[in-house]
Parts: sequence; C-alpha cells; structure tokens
Amino acid sequence: MPLPSWSVSSVADARAKTLARIHRVRTLQLGLTRADEARAHDKAASEQALSTRISGLAAAVAPVEQTAVAVSLGASAHYRERLQQSADAAVERVRSAEYQVARATDATRAAQRDQSAVEKLIARAQADAVIRELRALEETPAFRKIRHDPC
Repeated sequence: MPLPSWSVSSVADARAKTLARIHRVRTLQLGLTRADEARAHDKAASEQALSTRISGLAAAVAPVEQTAVAVSLGASAHYRERLQQSADAAVERVRSAEYQVARATDATRAAQRDQSAVEKLIARAQADAVIRELRALEETPAFRKIRHDPC
C-alpha cells in the first residue's frame, strides 16, 4: 500500500516542531512568572520593612510622663495621629503585597504545570517515535546475505 502524500514521519516532525515551540513559549512564560513572583516578594518585604519603621516611629513619639507645654503636647498628638494613619495605610499595603505574592506564586505553579505537561507530551512523542521505528524494523524483511569463502 503506497504512503499518502504526507508521511507519518512528516506529521511526527511537524508535531515535534510544534511541541518544541510550545515548550519554548511555556519556558519563557515560566521565567516571566518567576520574575513577577520575585518582584512581588521584594515588594512585600519592602512594605513590611516600611510598616515596621512606621511602627517604630509611632512608638518613639508616644507620650511620656513629663511636664510639657500644651503646644508640644498638641504637636506630638498631631504627629502620633499622622503616624497612626501612615501605619494603617502601611498595613493595607502589606496585605495587598501579600495578596500579590500569593497570586504570583499561584501563577508560577500554573506555569510550571503547563511546562511539565508539554515536557510530558514531548517525552511521549519521543517514545512513540521509538516504538514506531522498532515496529518498522520488525516489519522489514530479513535479508540473509550468503557469504562465500574466498574462491
């Protein structure tokens, strides 16, 4: 039976090229999501450091027992209020940064799953190609070359 105009090997080659291209894209996507995750971790760390710094400043401006004039008490109350507002905003930024870290981590996991799925497809395609080659070898007729002794 003659082979059609497209052969099995050309289809396999096209599939291998497609899988290789998909693998390259998934690898790039994985690298980008890992970079996003690293940026999210860095932002969360900097927001946490800022929150800690603001908390320290608020503690430093806390009232102490001393005799002071009303103007300095009013000024320190004003600064405490402003620091408390900054601390509240910092806590919200930390929450937001932690949420972004969680999203980035999930995206990285999804990209890793996609890449490993493509790698499994490539491995399966290679195994199928090896099996096809073995079957083709089994189906070839056995030629036994008769060797003569030198005459």
